[in-house]
Amino acid sequence: MSGRAQVMWDEAVTGYDFGPDHPMDPVRLALTRRLVDAFGLDRETEVVAAKAAGDSTLRLVHRQDYIDAVKAASADPAAADRSYGLGTLDDPAFAGMHEVAALIAGQSVGAAEAVWRGEALHAVNFAGGLHHAMPGGASGFCVYNDAALAIARLLELGAERIAYVDVDVHHGDGVQAAFWEDPRVLTISLHEHPRTLFPGTGWPEETGADRAEGSAVNVALPAGTGDAGWLRAFHAVVPELIAGFRPQVLVTQHGADTHFEDPLAHLAVSLDAQRAVQTACHELAHTYAEGRWVALGGGGYAVVDVVPRSWTHLVGIAAGRPVAPEAVIPEGWRQEVFARTRQLAPARMTDGRWPVRWADWESGYDPADRLDQAVLAARRAAFPLRGLLA
Repeated sequence: MSGRAQVMWDEAVTGYDFGPDHPMDPVRLALTRRLVDAFGLDRETEVVAAKAAGDSTLRLVHRQDYIDAVKAASADPAAADRSYGLGTLDDPAFAGMHEVAALIAGQSVGAAEAVWRGEALHAVNFAGGLHHAMPGGASGFCVYNDAALAIARLLELGAERIAYVDVDVHHGDGVQAAFWEDPRVLTISLHEHPRTLFPGTGWPEETGADRAEGSAVNVALPAGTGDAGWLRAFHAVVPELIAGFRPQVLVTQHGADTHFEDPLAHLAVSLDAQRAVQTACHELAHTYAEGRWVALGGGGYAVVDVVPRSWTHLVGIAAGRPVAPEAVIPEGWRQEVFARTRQLAPARMTDGRWPVRWADWESGYDPADRLDQAVLAARRAAFPLRGLLA
């Protein structure tokens, strides 16, 4: 198995563009790639452009009638069929939508193939992580569910146990739905509570279908959760589940919208804590999955200040060359940010909170604390189904 990490990238993925007033600005992808290069991480990884996912691959998760509807909307955006979630405020139709969404999906599928076949130990597609798309419809800025497609491709290649960990601020509903009845896939999502954020799912009681009970785990965090609570919840739930499941591949989604500057959600997490979870996922992959790790992007709408820094940390960790939190950002990248966006770029790779500390779950919990209540609810709902003590 190659020890070299792959970064999946085709400049054409920046064409995933819902328009100038949409929060998912593709500049976040271009700026991430430039920051990766500015730190020399392109020389520490193999940058690979995979082919777009074809219909047979897309059908591993999506219905053909939906694929056809995306193609029709892609050819004539004015004729988008809203019954498929297309042409809505969240998912406006645009020319070429099918082609670029299939290209992003192809990068995640290519990442999964490279890791499974031993061509790379880790593979990162920060343009991916579009976890809301359903088998028969677009949702939440997501047209094709590249995360679910990567997992489905791994199953097709012979994988028998795949763990998916989603730390986006929004529930990973589309991936959970795709494998709701499949005990070979363990989906774990940490997200803001469904009472206060889209998509309104991800309750702890959602644990999988009867034939796959315990295959879905949901930690619904109270609005306002910051670094210490977020990391406490992650470490109180994820490592024990991964240790029990022992996946052959770990697939992770690293939406940057948990950050306190994100305009669309209500958690208060720093870049330093996001980097700590990225590091923890890397370690879990090595401890329990022989290092096989597919890491994806996701949400994130502070497109200059947060997203490029967070995902550059992710690439550095995957490459085995982590960027120091206190590292100074190269001036050339800051100049490019201003030229593209007329915004002032951050000067350092940190929010100044490293090392981030939290209270370990084993040290005890407070049943009156809202964060601890969220952790307890998740453990009590799912852990016994997996033969673990809640």
